[in-house]
Amino acid sequence: MKYVFLVMACAVCLLAVRFSGTSGEKGPNTEAFVVKLPPFAGQNRYYISNREPLVPSPLIKLPIGAIEPKGWLLGQLQLMRNGFTGRLKELSKFLSSGSGWLTLKDKGWEEMPYWLKGFGDLGYILKDPTLIEEAGRWLDEALSSQQPDGYFGPADNKKNLDLWPNMLMLSCLQSFYEATGDKRVVPFMTKYFRYELNLPSDELLPGSWQKLRGGDNLESVYWLYNRAGEKFLLDLGRRLFERTSDWTSPILTADRDKKLEASSFYHGVNITMGIRQPGVYYQQAKDKKYLEAVERNYRQVMDEYGQQPGGMFGADENIRPGYGDPRQGAETCSMVEFMYSNESLLKITGDTRYAERCEEIAFNSLPAALTPDLRGLHYLTAPNLISCDSSGEHDFQNGGTLVSYDPWSYRCCQHNFAFGWPYFTEHLWLATQDNGLAAVLYAPSQVTAKVADGAEIRIAEDTWYPFGDFIDLTLWTNKPVEFPLYLRIPEWSKNARILVNGEDLKVQVQPSSYVVLKRTWSNGDQVRLELPQNIEVKTWTKLGNAVSVRRGPLWYSLKIGERWNRYGGTDEWPAFEILPTTSWNYGLALNPANPASTISLSSQKPPAYQPFTPEAAPIILRAKARRIPLWKEEKRMAGELPASPVQTSESLEDIILIPMGCARLRISSFPTVSVK
Repeated sequence: MKYVFLVMACAVCLLAVRFSGTSGEKGPNTEAFVVKLPPFAGQNRYYISNREPLVPSPLIKLPIGAIEPKGWLLGQLQLMRNGFTGRLKELSKFLSSGSGWLTLKDKGWEEMPYWLKGFGDLGYILKDPTLIEEAGRWLDEALSSQQPDGYFGPADNKKNLDLWPNMLMLSCLQSFYEATGDKRVVPFMTKYFRYELNLPSDELLPGSWQKLRGGDNLESVYWLYNRAGEKFLLDLGRRLFERTSDWTSPILTADRDKKLEASSFYHGVNITMGIRQPGVYYQQAKDKKYLEAVERNYRQVMDEYGQQPGGMFGADENIRPGYGDPRQGAETCSMVEFMYSNESLLKITGDTRYAERCEEIAFNSLPAALTPDLRGLHYLTAPNLISCDSSGEHDFQNGGTLVSYDPWSYRCCQHNFAFGWPYFTEHLWLATQDNGLAAVLYAPSQVTAKVADGAEIRIAEDTWYPFGDFIDLTLWTNKPVEFPLYLRIPEWSKNARILVNGEDLKVQVQPSSYVVLKRTWSNGDQVRLELPQNIEVKTWTKLGNAVSVRRGPLWYSLKIGERWNRYGGTDEWPAFEILPTTSWNYGLALNPANPASTISLSSQKPPAYQPFTPEAAPIILRAKARRIPLWKEEKRMAGELPASPVQTSESLEDIILIPMGCARLRISSFPTVSVK
């Protein structure tokens, strides 16, 4: 295994030499070079990462609070605080004084810790004393509930041999420790994991959600091992992996397909959580077959059910054979869990593909799952969704209203949505083993961190991204300091450019890599990363050659007129349905030789406080299209995509395309029609 790491390290070095370059600026030179992965070798002096014998961490999470959101991202978090995440106690019976997490006698399952997992982090990031105090009340109760054998939490869960709710609470406690350093957490978790280790095999993850989601438990074991160093935790890690459902084998097999609809293995949220589990265990097993299993299963699911823009796959509860087109929705829970799986795998592997996948979901799918004021959400969001009505007539697996916006319904998503944007914020910047910093997810923010010999530096990130193609970094330091700064180059970026203090470094930038800037940094140094965003057209061959439009990290949707009707709720917490007021059944008229040439950038402006609305869309594209009268509504859904090209005699029209995340009613996968 040492040989494997040596080979990896050498490969990184060779890439660095091959693509290295220096700037032409005056003063200290900037050594600029490209690597596929950050280094695994070394040991960051300031931030906790994997200790031996776990595989070294190429990217390391900073303490909560080290990254401060700004701009539109700060807006999302503030809207969460003022919306139903911050005020969910007014709506949810699971957060009442009768919760088993407070009484320890009544039922208390996943709902409260689902919410607390994001609510607490939201408070720590915003430094909001009210949120922090409320989170502390629930955490104190959990910490004081520990029994002599190490178990904690509601008695019903112990009686039912159900460890799943505790897995969520462990995540809450980890964030609490990272934000506050509370000395109760490590001995508390140590005692609890001894309880798990002592359970007979048939009582450790015997069934239900916990068996499918044991990877969450495993992550917490490694988190504690890196802080406490207790060897028994590695024994527990092996047992948990063995007792968790088999996510290493192919997800889609003939045997499983026979039982597809009934099997919880195909529940969308279970997939988005469980898919990372082999990658988590790779840290202990050190066998690349586990990383290969993650990618194989991702490709299986996406190739069959993810032929759609936005980074998600159709699982309107479960994935179902024959239901893989862009009318099929993804749960809001699935979105935030998929984002976190990618964030986790990014830290484990350093591979930029996981940053790409996280951003795609965050920018294109998640925003439209909620009302613009973040005071209501719906269960399912689909790339082609022409009516967010309350009728329940849609052809989804579950019945009832699933696409209207309601602050009261959708029990799991109502609570679980809370950690999506906070966790995203916490992963914008990560530390590296060579005592540097890496910008891995891009959004307006500011990071304060220790680098090099312990110097504390601050980097302000000013950007319109994902709505703009530049990222400006300004560094503040009390003294000159030399350290490497890693900048992720997205897969879609073909002609990226990097300037330091106004000077073009002329480095040969490669997509899906990192540019490393190594120099002695001085107070006020500035870096500009330019990521030109070109219009591209993606063809979905499995969907009759339907097409979607992309520009940089954003996918685009037809702008459909919206009529918001209140159908329930209260004046304080209303429930809405959104109905279309304009036509939606268009086919794009594209030049076959150069499809993107027939689509143009119409306007671009700075993102607003809440940019994810049709009215505030920071970018507008224009395209030519024709209506397709035979493409009709079916059960309040867009009909199945007709095979392209479609013959239609309708006149050629100009249509507006807006970022997919701005459109709650949307057509994001189009048939094509003739240009003439």
